[in-house]
Amino acid sequence: MNQLVSELARQIACHATVDGVHSTAIPELLFRRASYESEPTHSINMPSLYMIVQGSKTAALAGDSFLLEPDMYMVTSVHLPVIGKIIEASRERPYLSLALTLNPDVIVDINEKSSRSPKERGEISGKGILVNPSIPSLLDAMLRLVYLLDTPADIDMLAPLAIREIFYRVLQGEQGALIRQFAVIGSYAQGISNAIHLINRNYSQPLVIEELAAQVSMSPTTFHKQFKRVTAMSPLQYQKTIRLQTARRLLLTEGLDAATAGFRVGYESPSQFSREYARLFGRPPMSDIQQLRDSLGRG
Repeated sequence: MNQLVSELARQIACHATVDGVHSTAIPELLFRRASYESEPTHSINMPSLYMIVQGSKTAALAGDSFLLEPDMYMVTSVHLPVIGKIIEASRERPYLSLALTLNPDVIVDINEKSSRSPKERGEISGKGILVNPSIPSLLDAMLRLVYLLDTPADIDMLAPLAIREIFYRVLQGEQGALIRQFAVIGSYAQGISNAIHLINRNYSQPLVIEELAAQVSMSPTTFHKQFKRVTAMSPLQYQKTIRLQTARRLLLTEGLDAATAGFRVGYESPSQFSREYARLFGRPPMSDIQQLRDSLGRG
């Protein structure tokens, strides 16, 4: 297995020769390279498989922290506000990782053909994030997908097969049932996934729990309980995090002032926005953005 991880690291290093996030000819596949340890980075993780092949990082969700090393992989089944921090990286031995977008249609199709698929709506949903040890068959399938970048003419035909095998291997893992639940029509997990999509689409609008619960066919009590199981936070806490992370991006990329950014994401009170922003990111909005710009300039 160490040889497979080492070969994946060699391949990624060839395709990602400078620090940053790199898209590939396979739309679902991204590489990342970093030569330095990082400050905590707030981001919304897409439903994806993440695999570290060199270096290490931590990922935190609402107080729960996960260590990711080269013999492990992480799957997020829904959009989750994760705080990542690269804790092992150097110029001589850079941090290298990949992200493979989770295609719901692929998961549904595998689910329908699997005798291990959960069928009942009442099955207890688990967190939308899991970390597992890698296995040789998963690493081998991932390596074959990466090799396709060297033969672009084969990508359209063979990449979907490799991606399907990769997620088949993940679903066969010990926590595969947690991912399967998000593809079961009518399950609590799928209902929460749909609710998360609605919150992300309408994050600037007031959140009425009773209305959102009704949209995914749950009682407010059940909805709140299941939402917290998947995201480790309440629906209102989740929306607040999405709002604040979006505001931070707007402040950094569009040069808005704090009050305008707050109004843009749904805050009516600039003071409340600044207070909650500082609580999440550790600094008031404008000083936080200045520090971010300084760190980017140093990088």
